[in-house]
Amino acid sequence: MAIISLSGAFTAPKRRPKAYRAVDAPYMVGGNRGYYIAALPRPYPMTSQQRKVRNVAAECGIKKGISKRDLMNAMKDCVGPRMRKGT
Repeated sequence: MAIISLSGAFTAPKRRPKAYRAVDAPYMVGGNRGYYIAALPRPYPMTSQQRKVRNVAAECGIKKGISKRDLMNAMKDCVGPRMRKGT
């Protein structure tokens, strides 16, 4: 199945639910034929608190993959004082 990409606005085609037959039903029920294309949700706007935490974490060097020891030291020595200061 080909992936549809329009500048990241849409996902790949998604399959619709299949029709099924209940054990005691004489005919198929449910489901629709074909595919549909779903638009990706827009990101929510960040709140002022989220922006503040993001900026402080970037200034303190906190990023994905940081060691636990480095994270703990950064939280204690850098993040705590900056968040209390109101930067």
